[in-house]
Amino acid sequence: MTHPLKGKVALVAGATRGAGRGIAVELGAAGATVYVTGRTTRARRSEYDRPETIEDTADLVTEAGGHGIAVPADHLDPAQVRAVVERIAAEQDRLDVLVNDIWGGEHLFEWDTPLWEHDLDNGLRLLRLAVETHAITSHHALPLLLRRPGGLVVEMTDGTAEYNRDRYRNSFFYDLAKTSVLRMAFALGHELGPRGATAVALTPGWMRSELMLDHFGVGEDNWRDALAQVPHFAISETPRYVGRAVAALAADPDVARFNGQSLSSGGLAREYGFTDVDGSRPDAWRYLVEVQDAGKPADTTGYR
Repeated sequence: MTHPLKGKVALVAGATRGAGRGIAVELGAAGATVYVTGRTTRARRSEYDRPETIEDTADLVTEAGGHGIAVPADHLDPAQVRAVVERIAAEQDRLDVLVNDIWGGEHLFEWDTPLWEHDLDNGLRLLRLAVETHAITSHHALPLLLRRPGGLVVEMTDGTAEYNRDRYRNSFFYDLAKTSVLRMAFALGHELGPRGATAVALTPGWMRSELMLDHFGVGEDNWRDALAQVPHFAISETPRYVGRAVAALAADPDVARFNGQSLSSGGLAREYGFTDVDGSRPDAWRYLVEVQDAGKPADTTGYR
């Protein structure tokens, strides 16, 4: 089907840029009506002070074939989140897909810095942005999602449950945040499954987000120039790749088989057969274990 999600309604919370934008666009390409939320608008920037806006994301959704609707919201404010859901209920009377992608912590964690040396205010704000926002959003959105059977909740994180279980992820606060989101999906699976809905945790691989490309001083058209600095960046993927993973899940009538599980973009690409925009199929988490973490030279042969 060209538009398998036509007639479906999605809320992508945290869709200003990165994975959230890629997911929103791919849901739109599948025909969905997509409400995109975030704090950065054409009239007001967040503390990120980045140029991407939720209006831009909504336009991309519509250009892709869906219907994009931008709604400014700070997901730490329950009243604002409640208002977003009330608007969706009034305008659509349904919610089929909820993607919790709120993050906002790139500038708040300190790499390889122990808890007692890490800035405490930054660490606690990171936890609020990465965990509390997801809980607030689900609290308000799930009653609407449960009005019809077959709803899907996607908790976006970094790392699979298997990978994160045995590995320290950057700092105490970062590690706790990403592991907490994995557990959120597990817990929601228990609560939603008997009520006819599905919850999963999903991680992209090494993603070529706007921030990551800027970090390396490259664009999407010349991203391979960054391999001179970090050769393992060769396994990276676009935000649209994980977006296609969400769209595939949302269109799968048997998605409940994944309820409560931890999934990855590369793993779902094998399951559903989609590719990244360049036709490749990166499998970043297998690559990380078998090549990068194993201390081998960068070589993506057999991994994309």
